[in-house]
Amino acid sequence: MLNLSYKVAYKSEMSIPSTYRKEDFMKRNTGEYITNTAGGESYRAFIPAPLPPQPPIEMTGELVESMEKANQALGRLDGISHVLPNINLFLYQYVRKEALLSSQIEGTQSSFSDLLLYETDAVPGVPVEDTEEVSNYIAALQHGLERLRGGFPLSLRLIREVHEILLRGGRGSTKQPGEFCTSQNWLGGTRPGNAVFVPPPPERLMDCLDPFERYLNEEKPKIPLLIKIGMLHIQFETIHPFLDGNGRVGRLLITLLLWHHQILKEPMLYLSLHFKQNRSEYYQHLQQVRLEGDWESWLIFYLNGINDTANQAMNTALKLKKIFEDDMEKIKQLGRISHSCLQVHQQLIEKVLINIQDTSKTLGINRTTISNCLEKMIDLGIAREITGYKRNRYFVYDQYINELSAGTNPL
Repeated sequence: MLNLSYKVAYKSEMSIPSTYRKEDFMKRNTGEYITNTAGGESYRAFIPAPLPPQPPIEMTGELVESMEKANQALGRLDGISHVLPNINLFLYQYVRKEALLSSQIEGTQSSFSDLLLYETDAVPGVPVEDTEEVSNYIAALQHGLERLRGGFPLSLRLIREVHEILLRGGRGSTKQPGEFCTSQNWLGGTRPGNAVFVPPPPERLMDCLDPFERYLNEEKPKIPLLIKIGMLHIQFETIHPFLDGNGRVGRLLITLLLWHHQILKEPMLYLSLHFKQNRSEYYQHLQQVRLEGDWESWLIFYLNGINDTANQAMNTALKLKKIFEDDMEKIKQLGRISHSCLQVHQQLIEKVLINIQDTSKTLGINRTTISNCLEKMIDLGIAREITGYKRNRYFVYDQYINELSAGTNPL
């Protein structure tokens, strides 16, 4: 095994927390390179050392401070579920935001409106391939949560099931959904020989995945669970066991583990926005862990992301609660039609995007009344018609979608 203790040119001394000495983590055995050949060209593939790192993570200084802030933020976020009138409605839409962000990191160009329109099956012109990938992400997360709720163990099999759903349609459908790769993959470059990073070759995957699964299920880790989850994410990304979809599965894994270990009662925290907004720093930390064993800098970045993201989620939930309450008060002033309009408003809360025909069927209220309510809500600045059609018009809850769409502009 090689101790990869050389200095990477792009890394500055400023990126190392002041409480850590560089020579401490540089002693770590991060893994080994092996030489393979493809198409007559040799390349080096990286085999990461099993978790936990040796020497162990030093739980001191800035890392402990970042973990305490993250734990406090998660506690506040966990408590918000008691404040919201319907946590399931919030989660229903918030998961869609996460799916969109996670897919955008991989290059999709869908917007939040595109996703909602795709799910209605009603409006042409939506980028179907991109939006199908986002929709698959939602289904994959829901499948993982349902399996864990049913007592299915954290396992490589569960990860494969999640991956199969994630890639069941769209551009990844030809890249072995639900199966670990049987040919060499790589990151950056046009082939393994000029790649930025080459993960373990197929014949060495189980040498990495078996200890990963054991550590995943270790009952009494010697480090805090938040730290363990952060290390598992990086280890999965480094093993990179699938031909496609590794990044999305790795981000899903964080949410599934937070919920499974009861750090959060509801799956309310998603780090894709933090990773999207700090892409360069995120990728730099991945490389620093692989090449230098600098787990501490990564963990501080990851924990700060948990802190920021938990606070953002809590603020979003509180803002939406106030928007709903303020709009209900406006609607109550509409006179005789207000009772029907409050029901239409509830449909907007539940679905964000509605049309007259479906809302009429759902509520048992005639179309004319539904149409009048929506026109009133347009006048109040609550709803907005987004198709421009005379028939089969769709209406969006304007402030709601604006709040949910924050940070979701395609890269």
